[in-house]
Amino acid sequence: MRQGVKPAYAAALVAFAVTALISHLRPTPYDNFVLLAQALVHGRTWIDWPGPYIDALHYGGRYYVIEAPLPALLLLPFVPVFGASTNQTGLAAVLAAIAVGAAWELGERFGLRRQAIAWVCAFLLAGTDLLWCAMLGDVWFIAHVSAVCFTMLALVELAGKRRGWLVALFAACAFESRFSMIVAIPVYLYLLVVPGGLSPPAPPGTTRTPLTRLASFGAVLAGVGVLWVIYNLARWGTWSDVGYAMWYHQDPAGMPSGSPFRLVYFPFQAWSFFVQTPTRLASFPWLRPEYSGIAITWTSPALVLAFSARSPVRWTIALWVAALLTAVPNVLYYVNGYAQFGMRHALDFEPFLVALMMLAVRARFPRWGYVLVAYSCAVGLWGCWYWLTFVRV
Repeated sequence: MRQGVKPAYAAALVAFAVTALISHLRPTPYDNFVLLAQALVHGRTWIDWPGPYIDALHYGGRYYVIEAPLPALLLLPFVPVFGASTNQTGLAAVLAAIAVGAAWELGERFGLRRQAIAWVCAFLLAGTDLLWCAMLGDVWFIAHVSAVCFTMLALVELAGKRRGWLVALFAACAFESRFSMIVAIPVYLYLLVVPGGLSPPAPPGTTRTPLTRLASFGAVLAGVGVLWVIYNLARWGTWSDVGYAMWYHQDPAGMPSGSPFRLVYFPFQAWSFFVQTPTRLASFPWLRPEYSGIAITWTSPALVLAFSARSPVRWTIALWVAALLTAVPNVLYYVNGYAQFGMRHALDFEPFLVALMMLAVRARFPRWGYVLVAYSCAVGLWGCWYWLTFVRV
């Protein structure tokens, strides 16, 4: 008998269709990664800067993209064909689709019923800022989508065969999309080498000891580290990445010296993530999401399901640690995301909370959980509508 389409693939196709329908795959003007991909094709790291609307660091008489370069690397095959017309938004839609497909696969490996998986996947796409970011595809937003995509893929592999090299590759892709994701690596390492949990037994004739997993994991990360040093030397003339620090020193919102991560920024970030509300209007559309965003308290309350996760204990603890570690850089950073709907920086830690939501509903999906997921998705779709109607027209 012919087998049907694998549910994870179907979920990815649905997610892509939804994103394409809402965004019309309209190219973004903030296509910094297309510019970087064009530069890399020509053997250089500085871009042909088209003007102030493109965020790029002026350094040594040239302009450089400071964001992590993975999305540009993914665009490399297309730039020689389409040139400046390469559609960065199209890549964002594909990455969002893969993220949702990976989430579906993770739900299956966690043993959830299909109905529960579908609800959680809907939340990941529309109940967080994932759909909004993919819909626009701007340089800052596609970075989030890419990080979510590869984080979900890393979790899928950790819940499956636990191949060290593949977990490391996905982890590297995630932190080369959003630098803050590098702090999740110790958690991946723990889930990779500590026995027990959800991983299937090794197939006959194969050897997957913790030592072999660790060796392949370390080898991939070491290779990525060498490439990263080479990239930094080509840009800044030093082994470390100083781009964000220099940007912070030049940004009017920053300071002329020191680190962009400071405790003094925590109160504002806490307010941003948990308190800020949209502005009430006297007439249609009645509410206005400001550029500073809306707290996840109001946009994504279904995340509270994560607190109900209890087992497997090893996974529950590891996912909470990963969520907290990836949240720390964002609650200490000097800006909260600025132009955004919701809190886009929450996408750094939300993949781990989504996985915890799955663990929480393995046995039963509470009715109040359905209500919160439906509400979160409705708010997310409203945010997409508002931005397309009043902001990005």
